[in-house]
Amino acid sequence: LQRETKGQFLIDHICNYYSLLEKDYFGIRYVDPEKQRHWLEPNKSVFKQMKSHPPYTMCFRVKFYPHEPLKIKEELTRYLLYLQIKRDIFHGRLLCSFSDAAYLGACIVQAELGDYDPDEHPENYISDFKIFPKQSQKLEKKIAEMHKNDFRGQSPAVAEFNLLLKAYSLETYGVDPHPCKDSFGTTTFLGFTAAGFVVFQGNKRIHLLKWCDVYKLKFEGKTFYVFGAQKEKKAMLSFHTSTPAACKHLWKCGVENQAFYKYAKSSQIKTMSSSKIFFKGSRFRYSGKVAKEVVEASSKIQREPPEVHRYVVT
Repeated sequence: LQRETKGQFLIDHICNYYSLLEKDYFGIRYVDPEKQRHWLEPNKSVFKQMKSHPPYTMCFRVKFYPHEPLKIKEELTRYLLYLQIKRDIFHGRLLCSFSDAAYLGACIVQAELGDYDPDEHPENYISDFKIFPKQSQKLEKKIAEMHKNDFRGQSPAVAEFNLLLKAYSLETYGVDPHPCKDSFGTTTFLGFTAAGFVVFQGNKRIHLLKWCDVYKLKFEGKTFYVFGAQKEKKAMLSFHTSTPAACKHLWKCGVENQAFYKYAKSSQIKTMSSSKIFFKGSRFRYSGKVAKEVVEASSKIQREPPEVHRYVVT
C-alpha cells in the first residue's frame, strides 16, 4: 500500500481476487488499539484511518445483509454470505428457537459433510461441529436426526441457500449488535437491518423503527439519538454508549444503513451532520450503491459463474 492508497482500492483488490461482482454487500472492518471497531472508509487513505502500525489486521465481511437472498445472482456471493451467517450463529448473534437452531445446524452439516453415511459418521459426529456458542446434546441429536432424514441429496449450494432463507426469516438476521444503555440505565443492544432501526433487551426486540419513519440520527459525546415516528406520533429515543468513539461509530453505521436500504438511488443520498445546523459537528456521507441499485446490477450479470472453492472440513 502507498501512503495515499484509498480504502476502495483495497476493497476492489479483494473482490477481484475472489472474482466477486456482487461486492456492494461487503466491507472491510478493523479494530483500533482502543478496541473500537471501524469500517474502512472507501474515500479516505488507508494509512490515515489506521491508528496502529503495520502490519494491519482487517476482516472482509458482510456489511449490508441482502434484503432478499433470492435476488442474489451468483453462488459465490451466497457462499460468502453463508460463511458470515455461520459465524453470526457461532457468536450467538442469530437468535432462534430450538427447532430453527436444529434446522440451521442441519444445513451447515449437510453443506460441509454431504449426505449422512453410517460408515463415516459415528453416533456423536455432530459434537465435532462447533455450530452454536452453547450446544446441548439434545440439540446435537435433533441436528443429526434432521441431517439423516431431511437433507439427503442436497448439494452444498442448496444446503447453504436453505440456511440463508431460514436466517433471513429471523428477527436478528443482519443485526450487528451495538451495546448501550437506555435512558433508564438498562443494558440494550442496538442494530440496523433492512427493515429499520432495532432495539433488543436480552433476547427480546422492544423497538423496530422502519427506515421510512426515521427522520434523523444524531450523537453528542456518548449519547446517541434517534428521531422518528411511532404510531403517527413523534418519538425521540436516546442511548448511552461506553465511549464517544463507540457513539460516533454507531451513528456512522446508522447513517450508512439508512442510506443503503431506504433510498431508491444513490444520487438521493445527502451528507449528514451529527448536530444542529448552526453548530459544528461530524459530517458524514455514505458513498456507494443502494440496495435497489445492487439488485438491479445483479440481474444484469451474464458471465459464466466462477468456481466456488469451499473450505474442506477435516
